[in-house]
Amino acid sequence: MHTYDTVTAALSGLKQRGYTKDFNLEENCIVCHEDKYHPEDFDITEVYRYEGNSDPGDEAVVYAIEGRNGEKGVLVNGYGISADGMSDEMVKKLTISHNE
Repeated sequence: MHTYDTVTAALSGLKQRGYTKDFNLEENCIVCHEDKYHPEDFDITEVYRYEGNSDPGDEAVVYAIEGRNGEKGVLVNGYGISADGMSDEMVKKLTISHNE
């Protein structure tokens, strides 16, 4: 697994490695433009977690995602008090993938 010191470095490195889609989190899926990926439609291949030294707003998790259709992209999400709301199914998908 690669190592990146910052969120920006992780996003740049992943983009260079073919993770070009920019996913956004919805309650029960991730989306990129009109494409929706439900938990069974994608795998998380890498996870990078960043903690802000002094600002909790700097806390984020970067997920490298590969869709079952072969498309690759990233999802950036906060954690702790800045985390987005998710369905139980999405929480399970992101947690299981993170712990593997």
